Amino acid sequence: MGFSKWIGATIGWSFGGPIGAIIGLAVGSMLDASSKSGSVRSQNQSETRSGDFEVSLLILASIVIKADGKQDQRELDFVRAQFVQMYGKARANQAFNLFREISKQANISTRQVCLQIRQMMDHASRLQLVHFLFGIAKSDHHVADSEVEAIALIASYLGINPKDFESIKAMFYNSSDSAYKILELDSNATISEIKKAYRKMAKKYHPDKVSHLGKEHQKGAEEKFKKVQEAYEQLQKEKRI
Repeated sequence: MGFSKWIGATIGWSFGGPIGAIIGLAVGSMLDASSKSGSVRSQNQSETRSGDFEVSLLILASIVIKADGKQDQRELDFVRAQFVQMYGKARANQAFNLFREISKQANISTRQVCLQIRQMMDHASRLQLVHFLFGIAKSDHHVADSEVEAIALIASYLGINPKDFESIKAMFYNSSDSAYKILELDSNATISEIKKAYRKMAKKYHPDKVSHLGKEHQKGAEEKFKKVQEAYEQLQKEKRI
């Protein structure tokens, strides 16, 4: 599939608003008149398509990668590898070309981009965005404070509450209280509270929550779900449940 057909077929609401302006600047003359027209007609669709998620992810990833003042090759490689895994080599190449163009833009408004995403994208998909961003930050084996601050700011603009943010963040750190944070619990939680929290988090992070984004995004959702299961199993051993 050619670039213009790919972007026109997969993007819905994200072709409007500030995200659309960023895409338009990035692709420039790559979009022919017919694909522009088709994309504009689709922006009234409220359901998030795979392409809407993809473009949102590219823009937010470019913000996080530049948060520490440099672009580490390992982070770029991580983004590319994830896209190859999710979309296959051909589509990943198209997405990564767009990502490189987006990364060249100096004046991207984090707030405006996130507010558009928050308005149009469901909560489970927004949680998935935050999970992916932490994966990028951790790909060079060191999460800089500036990167955490950037993701925290993005999460706040996306309407992710602090407990959900800390839950996802804890999935990328090995600390004594990580299991509790993943399940959104205090370290003095009772056995009953642990069981209840597990059921709640398993439901919140179930891969089916993002099934509308397509099978290409299921793996990330499965990783979150697995972390919840591992956290519960760890607390089962500690509490002898």
